[in-house]
Amino acid sequence: MTGEWAAAVLQRQPEIALFLVLAVGYSVGQIRFGPVQLGGICGTLIAALCVGQLGIRLDDSVKNVFFMLFIFALGYAGGPQFFANLDAKGLRLGLLCLVEVVVVLALVLAATLFLSLDQGTAAGLMAGAATESAVVGTATDAISKLALPAADIQQLQANVVTAYSITYVFGLIAIVIVTSQVFPLLLRVDLRAEADKLWKTMGGGGEEPDAATATPEMVGRVFLVTVGRGRTVGELAAIFGGHASIERVMRRGQSLSVAPTLRLQAFDEVLAIGRRSMLVNVAELLGREFANTTAFDTVVETTEVVVNRREWYGRQLHELGAPLPAGVQIVGLQRDGNAMPLLHDVALQRGDVLKLYGPVLDVSRALPLIGDRVVASTHSNISYAAAGILLGVFIGGFSLKLGGIPFSLGTGGGALVTGLLFGWYQSKNPHRLSVPPEALALMKDLGLATFIACVGLASGPQALSLIKKFGIALPLVGVAIAVVPASISLFVGHRLLKLEAPVLLGAIAGQQCSTPALSAVQNAAGNATPLLGYTITYAISNVVLPLMGPLIVALAGLVAHHAN
Repeated sequence: MTGEWAAAVLQRQPEIALFLVLAVGYSVGQIRFGPVQLGGICGTLIAALCVGQLGIRLDDSVKNVFFMLFIFALGYAGGPQFFANLDAKGLRLGLLCLVEVVVVLALVLAATLFLSLDQGTAAGLMAGAATESAVVGTATDAISKLALPAADIQQLQANVVTAYSITYVFGLIAIVIVTSQVFPLLLRVDLRAEADKLWKTMGGGGEEPDAATATPEMVGRVFLVTVGRGRTVGELAAIFGGHASIERVMRRGQSLSVAPTLRLQAFDEVLAIGRRSMLVNVAELLGREFANTTAFDTVVETTEVVVNRREWYGRQLHELGAPLPAGVQIVGLQRDGNAMPLLHDVALQRGDVLKLYGPVLDVSRALPLIGDRVVASTHSNISYAAAGILLGVFIGGFSLKLGGIPFSLGTGGGALVTGLLFGWYQSKNPHRLSVPPEALALMKDLGLATFIACVGLASGPQALSLIKKFGIALPLVGVAIAVVPASISLFVGHRLLKLEAPVLLGAIAGQQCSTPALSAVQNAAGNATPLLGYTITYAISNVVLPLMGPLIVALAGLVAHHAN
């Protein structure tokens, strides 16, 4: 009786079912099975398919609105890196993304022919095996425009989701295992040793890789002068040898003008800024470290700046050292939302975000040498985002014929393209108010999760029939579609591109848009060097693969037509 009452409530108020699915799905997605974690999206889909057996359905407009939010945010976040990687180096690694797209399309079409797959199942197979959830949305949108009865369209869309849910799990497990465990054996390398060697070659030195990003080299410390009374600022500067400096001296509450001739007195409060290794011993020169730093809070700052000065594109990180003021230290580097290793030989790209630490005046002088200060704001320019989505819907309405079959980007593909352009424009003008990263992350996560939940709820009743029809064939094909393009990329990257093993394995994880695979490779490598390959291929594949949704629907239909 309780079960019937609960089912009646969920059917009468499907919004309750939606949030129930999101809550349960994300909880399930956080469970870790060894190196594999399904993630919130796959967990949400599984929960939606189960709850969907009760015959619950939300209005299609809910699904469409949230998908447009997701796909625009996806393009917006990836736009700067996508366009930044359209250079010689990016296109070189982009060859692996080409391998991914061509091989996956070929394998899916072969499976469509030999297993007699419909368009929905073929699209879901591609989305799941390639572990790219956005393909579900673009393919579902393309299916909705087919000249078929409403019941057939609903069945095909249900097949997209079911095939995705089956093959995603197997594709994810396969790509995690082969990139982190199998491929290093095939390359006959000790991945940890190779990663350590690359780290040192690129200027990482002998320090612990994690420590380089977790603790900044440049720090500020306040000392109470006792043993250092009588010393001048000039004498201390000579001892520091350029690795530290005296930035402010407070005497009985008054700030003094810092000059080489200034002689310190007992109980002066001195702010020293410099490298951590140097400041460890400053207490022996001046006196004990002083706990009350209130008077010095405005002297130093940590500021983020986006690299958009053309002269730095492709230049190495250590080359910034000469033009920057002596008191400024680079303590962080982010690329496409990923924290990159602070290695001397890391090549800078347009849109990289550097975190600077140092005296306020020195940081202010450093900013225009690199780019523009990142505007830290919690306010979102809703009109800017809405205009981008509106333009995307308009662009997606245009179509052309490929082999006699109408093909269009659809609302999803159109919103993705405008998201790319709007995100790129924002990266060129970071001083203007737009959509902050936190808001983008929420748009992506909530948009995709809600879309997947809506489709999963609607597909629940039809899911079991597809599973019974193909049985174990879909999981096996899903593993093949995940592993074969990755294996070809391993050969291409090793033999033709001559990539270092950590970079190559990171790039293969990126071409598959698989963050779990990257995590597994990084754990095996012992440092962050795989990110050097991952960020480039991820930025390209994350844009190109979703656009394959409408294409696979059109090509699968063509294959099915000729087969009949």
